[in-house]
This record gives sequence, structure tokens and C-alpha cells, in this order.
Amino acid sequence: MVDDPLLAALDADIRPEVGAAFLDIIARYLAGTARGEGPVTTPLSAEDLVARFDQPLPDQEQPLATVLERLERDVLPHVTRLTHPMYMGHQVSAPLPAAIWIESLISAINNSTAVQEMAPPVTVIEHQLVRWLSSLVGWSDQSGGTLTSGGTEATFTALLAARAAAMPEAWEQGVGADPPVVVYGETAHYAVPRAVAQLGLGLRHGIAIPSREHRMDLDALTATLARLATEGKRIMAVVATAGSTPTGSFDDLDAIGRLCEERGIWLHVDGAHGATALFSDAHRHRVAGIHRARSLAWDPHKTMLLPLSAGMVLVRNGADLDQAFLQRAPYLFHAGGARRVWDLGPRSFQCSRRGDALKLWFALQRYGARSVGALYDRLCETAQALHRELAAHPDFEPLHHPESNILCFRYRGLESAGEASQDRVHFELRQRYNRSGAGWITMTVLGGRRVLRVTIMNPRTRLEHLQQLLAGLEHEARGLAASGLPLPPSGAGA
Repeated sequence: MVDDPLLAALDADIRPEVGAAFLDIIARYLAGTARGEGPVTTPLSAEDLVARFDQPLPDQEQPLATVLERLERDVLPHVTRLTHPMYMGHQVSAPLPAAIWIESLISAINNSTAVQEMAPPVTVIEHQLVRWLSSLVGWSDQSGGTLTSGGTEATFTALLAARAAAMPEAWEQGVGADPPVVVYGETAHYAVPRAVAQLGLGLRHGIAIPSREHRMDLDALTATLARLATEGKRIMAVVATAGSTPTGSFDDLDAIGRLCEERGIWLHVDGAHGATALFSDAHRHRVAGIHRARSLAWDPHKTMLLPLSAGMVLVRNGADLDQAFLQRAPYLFHAGGARRVWDLGPRSFQCSRRGDALKLWFALQRYGARSVGALYDRLCETAQALHRELAAHPDFEPLHHPESNILCFRYRGLESAGEASQDRVHFELRQRYNRSGAGWITMTVLGGRRVLRVTIMNPRTRLEHLQQLLAGLEHEARGLAASGLPLPPSGAGA
């Protein structure tokens, strides 16, 4: 028999020593960054990186060792190191080790979970996860849900279900000239107005409620719902937020839920970031009333610390998801019989569905619900420690008390200057600090002014790292002053 050189190359790459080479690279990366070694991110610009990867499309195979060497030389030194304790940036986790290792197994089996026959145990596991998390919410076994790519897809799916409930004819006939409205807080994630537009309602049919202390203003919401009722306007859904992106704040879900129940309005809760408080004895009160929702978005790849991607949409009544997607595909989905109950495709925006349920299930098996709650508590406690450090510092001011692991603050060195100058300082300060490699933070806009923002996503971030953060920002502020920006001496903003 003549050897097939192509298959020989493929078979060579499934040897245990090949897998071990990858695992060695990953383990060294994780161990080094966990110890705080190296810069948090690259000093190279996008243009520098473009030059580094500018090459013709490879035509021939190369030795695996050569490609691995390139990976270590040109890629890993320039990634943003989320497992570094000085990473305090966007809402992307320093992932749980057990969930990292199982990623390769998920890719190896490559089972698509749209239909149960393609992924027999993984689809069953996904249904089990839905039952577990729905039970934490406080829902009965009539609830349902699926994994999603993230909170954006979860919110879109939930509002699609809300549209089906409000306008069952919309799937066939469209939304018409007078669609219903969606009401949400002004600090809601951009996924909410995006979904309003994607669903064909039009952005003008999304109504933003102003905030009071970074939460949806209940008086304004009540007045808006009353006005819409007087005008005879249909309300498709109200969207509340549990763990807002700017400040990590929680809307009053119980009060909002009661308002919606009294009026027969669908309540969707965007808990992509904050629903993990359900695992925490110390923070569960922040999501009191979440059981009143008809749908919930939840991202385990945020505060449950899973690798991307692992989002989830849950609904109080699983049949609502069946009504959201009314497509027919007899070559794939078979109406009637037990299989229709287990297939996930009819309840999901995705058809090619990766078996990400396996990593969430594996992480819960390995660490348990109590550890998930303890990790969430630690992230929140670290944000509270940063609040104390900022409050005691003459040059910085915390702008709210953290309700989760997010905290916004400002540099106080330009109080005597105009707002435009302060905005410039915050922008440049963040840019310089991140480029230095000493740490990584974000910024946002509060009250029309640009401010600094920290999200604690790594349980290895401790008090000494918070102190290093403030020292690093002070150092860069002095550098800004030396470069010509009119910063007063240290402590002048106190």
C-alpha cells in the first residue's frame, strides 16, 4: 500500500508529543503571566504588527517546530495577557484552568449541538446546565434556554421571543408600520438598541430611561409606561440591567419586575455580567426579583471566568424560545417525537453550534458552585479595596461605590482647567499607561466626562497590584506634565 503523504502529515500531528508541545507553551504562558511576569500588552502599534505578519499565503507545509517557534516569537509576546494580575481592563476573564484545558477536547470531538444526534451527550449536558442555572434564578422546570456566543446574541434572542409574544404574525408578515416599543435604561449595553434595530422595529422605537445613581430611574420608568399606555402604544419589552457595563450597577429588578407584572409587560434582564451574583451569598441580594423576568442574558465567560465564548439565554417558559424561531428544516429538525425536545437548533440563532456547554459543565464539576461564588466575591472585594485606596489618595477620586467588580474614577489634577482639558488628560493618561506595559485599564464616559475605569477580572489581582496601578498612573501623569499638558503639582486636586 502506497503511503498517502497528506494523511501522513495529519497523522504526525496527533502524536502525544505534539499535544505536549502545545500544552507546554500554554502552561508556561499561564504560569508566567499569573506571576506577573512581562508586560501586560505589547508596545507595538497595529502598523508594527502588520509589518511583522506581512507575508504571502503559505503554499507548502512547514515543520511543526518552525510554526511553534513563530508562535512563541511573534504572537505570544504581543497578546494582551488577561491572566496577568495587572490586567484590569475589559470584561473578559482570566479563564479557569480546567476550562482552558478542555477546549482542545471540545475541538477534537467537534460535535455540533444543533441536533441531538450530532452531539448525543453534549446536548443533554446543555439541557442540564439550563436546568441548573434556571433553578438558581428561581424558575420551575418549565423554563428553558440555550448557550449563545455571548450577551449580544442572548439579548437578541430574548427580544425575538418577546416580539413573537407581542406580534405572533411578525415572522410571516413583518412588524408593519406601527411596531411596538422597547424600553431600557440609558446605560444599557449597546446590544439592546442594536437588537431593536435588527428586529425591524427601528431605533426610534427604543426608549431610553434616564439614570439615577447609575441605575434606571424608577419614577421615570413608571411615568414612561403610563404615558405609553395613555398613547395606546404597545410595549414589547422592558430591559433591565444586572451589572451595567459602565459602572457594574444593578437596576432594582424586584421593583421593575412588579411594574411589568402589573402591566403584563415582558421583562428581559441583561445579566450578562452580574447574574453570577446568584452564586454568591454576599451579593445575591443585588439580583433580588430576577425571578420576575421572562428572559435573562448571562455570560459565563465574564464573571464565571470561562474562556470565550460561553453566553446563555434563559427563559421562564421554554416554549417562548420555540415561538421565537419558527423555521422549518425537515432535513435537520424532525417535528414530533422525542428528538424535537432535545434538538437545540430550533431554539437558537446558531446552527453550527460549538459544544461550549462541555466547558461550563466541566468547570462546575471541577470547582463547584461554592467556588464560583467565592471567586465572584473576590473580584468584588478587590474592587472595594480599590475604592478605599482611591478615596485615601489625594490625586484620584472614586466616582461611585462598586456594586460588583467595576469601578470608575478620575484624576483630580485638572479641576481648575476646563472639561475638554480633563477629557484630554484622562484619554492620554490611559493611553500612556497601557502602552507602558505596566498594566491595562479602560475608560468610559460618565455625566458627559471621560473617566478612567477598572474591571477586576482576575482573582490573582490583590492589594499590592492596586497600589502599583495608582503609582503607575501617577508616574504617567507626571510624564504628561513634562510633555506640556498643564498638570499642577501632586496633591493639588485634594
